[in-house]
This record gives sequence, C-alpha cells and structure tokens, in this order.
Amino acid sequence: MNATDLTLTDHRGRPIVAVTGIGLVTPLGFGVEANWAALLAGQSGIRRITRFPTDHLRTTIAGTVDLPEEEGGEVLTSSERVRLMAERAAAEALAQSGLPAPFPGPLMLGMPPVELEWPGRFRLAAETGQAAPSYAALTEAAAGRDDLYRTTAFAGIGEQLAARFGTRGAPIAISTACATGASAIQLGVEAIQRGETEAAIAIGADGTVQPEALIRFSLLSALSTRNEDPTAASRPFEKSRGGFVMSEGAACLVLESLAHATARGAKILGVLRGCGEKSDSFHRTRSNPDGGAVIRAMRNAIEDAGLTPSDISYVNAHGTGTPENDKMETFGMRAVFGNDAPPISSNKSMIGHTLSASGAIEAAFSLLAIRDQMLPPTINHVEPDPAITLDVVPNVARPAKVVNVLSNSFGFGGQNVCLVLSGAPA
Repeated sequence: MNATDLTLTDHRGRPIVAVTGIGLVTPLGFGVEANWAALLAGQSGIRRITRFPTDHLRTTIAGTVDLPEEEGGEVLTSSERVRLMAERAAAEALAQSGLPAPFPGPLMLGMPPVELEWPGRFRLAAETGQAAPSYAALTEAAAGRDDLYRTTAFAGIGEQLAARFGTRGAPIAISTACATGASAIQLGVEAIQRGETEAAIAIGADGTVQPEALIRFSLLSALSTRNEDPTAASRPFEKSRGGFVMSEGAACLVLESLAHATARGAKILGVLRGCGEKSDSFHRTRSNPDGGAVIRAMRNAIEDAGLTPSDISYVNAHGTGTPENDKMETFGMRAVFGNDAPPISSNKSMIGHTLSASGAIEAAFSLLAIRDQMLPPTINHVEPDPAITLDVVPNVARPAKVVNVLSNSFGFGGQNVCLVLSGAPA
C-alpha cells in the first residue's frame, strides 16, 4: 500500500488520521496482546487492595497495577505511577509504529490532577515540629523541596515523557475527568487535521488508587462496596449494580496522517475517523439526567466521521456500573440509534474504571475489536435490568462484523467525548 493508492483526506478535506502504534497497561497485565487475550476471555483484574491499609473503609477493592518498581514493598506516589505506566505504554506503541527517535511530533498527555498525598504531608508535618501544622507552616516547610515539586507539578510528568521520547514542542497535559484519555486523543487528531504536525503521541494514564482518592469517591457513594468477591464487583448494565470500581492503567496511541504513514510504509492499525464533544455544565459530578449532552456528543462524533448511526457496528460503552450512568447511557443510545442500536459492552466490567486513562484504553480496545472482528463481553451480567434494553454482549465475547466503533467517555462535570474508530482503509 502506498499513498498514491489511497484517498488521503476525509469528507471535509482534512488529513485522515491513522493509528500506527498501540500500547497498554491495565490491571489485566502489561502489553496489548496480554490485555486483549484476558479481555476476550472475560477475566477480571479487580482484586483486594494491598497497597495501603483498608481497615474501616467501605470499599477495599480496586483494579491496581503492580509495577516492578514497587516490588519489595516500596509505594510510589500516584504521579510516579502515572509516569511509569505512561512510559511503558508509549514505549510499546512507538516500537510498533517504527517511528524513529526523536519523535516527529508533539505529546498529548491525559492525566489526573496532581496533589500532595498524605505521606508527603506527614513528612512535612514532622519537619515543622507541630502535631497539626497550619497550611502556612506546611507551605513554608515545602519551600525549596525539589523532590516535592517534581512529584506534584502537573506539567512535570509530560515534560519528563517528552524528554524521554524526544517529542517536539511543549507537551500538552490535560485533565477532563473521566473523558481525559479521549480528550488527549482528540487533541492529537485535531493537530494533525489542522496541518500543525504529521504525527502525535496521545496518552491517557492514571495511577490514583491511593487512600485519599478512594475515600473521596466513597463519600460520593460512587464506589461498589461488593468486597466479598472482587472479580464480581464491577457490574455495568446489570440490575444489582451499585457503583464503579476504581482502577488505574495507561494506553498510548501513535497517530499519523495517513499520507505520512503510508509514505514510510507503516502498518495501519486503524483510523480515528471522528471526534465529538459536548459539555452540559449541569453539576460538578453528575451528568444531566436528560442525557442531552451525551446524545449530542455521540451524534457529533458520528457526524464528524461522515457516517450515520446505522454505520456504527459496536459501541464501547462508558459503562461505569453506577445506576445513574448506565441508565443515562441507555437513554442516549436509544435517542441516537432508535430500536436498531448496535451491541454495546463495557470493558470496565473487567478492568474497572481507570478514570483519566479510560478513554484511551477503551479506544485501544475498540481498535482491537475491529482488528479481530470480536466484541469483548460485559461480564458479571447475572440479572438483566428490565430498564436496559440494549444488547450488552453478556458474559462471553462474540465474533461479529465490526467496521466502525463508537467509543464513549462521559466525565464528571458533564465533560463528554466520543470517538469513532474504523479499520485501515482498503
């Protein structure tokens, strides 16, 4: 295949954006093939938390990633885990893409907000000599502490990754709640479409399974408390669902204009055909129950791809397992697709909700569904919810004709991003 054999622009005259590399880290393991095999087998990566004490906590399970750097009992900060997982995913994706170093484009990093975690606060408190130091005392103790600055500066992780992979320009770091990973991909796609670059690295990463974050989500009554059997806790679209399971991981997509990729003879893994976003600004955590912004985000992505709803073969759900989200997503699906909705399934039933990483991880799995013509299942689907009338691919993976996939990411604060992914051009 070469550039002269292909249409290199889309229906709007923009460069077609191809994917030439994928990297994955999730609670199911390291690497694309290990993750995909486990996902199709319906395996769960949810386990009991051992990273920190969970006595007296309502939720004691999560989808943790056991990094080699934490062997021997060392516990890293969340930002350090984000960097290490992002680095692993990017290294795998870049090796598959075959692009040389330095990388000929920018880095788009989707990551969680960073803050000083309790162990760091305790160390500072000890240095002040006060049992309960004031904020001013903690700030004074932190002044000049380069180690704290490196682990709490939001832009710092992107700068370290940019230096590691030799990307061009200043790295862009973004946080749009649960839509973050998809937002990073959208930034890369749009930069290529505008002609600003021929290639971009898009990463979504999250490593915030730590006490304070877990407690905050628990106080929102957002987390599953089904602690007895961790593997059965995440139950998207199922009648007894009671909340999401907090998780972590990373995914990287190497994006290139189709012209650039074919000119160098790269293998095309798929195409980012459309991006759609819509914010409802309804509430700091809840989405508007009327589903208006979710519906518009899905329609925007399909229209941006130059498709109609009937062209979508499969939907990779946001599917968190919270009662409200799953009902709203069902309502949105019916509004967009009517009675002919395509199959929809939730990867979160197996890997949990990877928060800032989820949009990127689920985009990667969507491309693999196209590659192998297989729909990953929604596991733990024991009792169907009569209010959810969709085909959720219950419990067992299924072969299917998969041409175009819609991947949904709906975040806190009404931040919604949807992506349409397709196979390599014929």
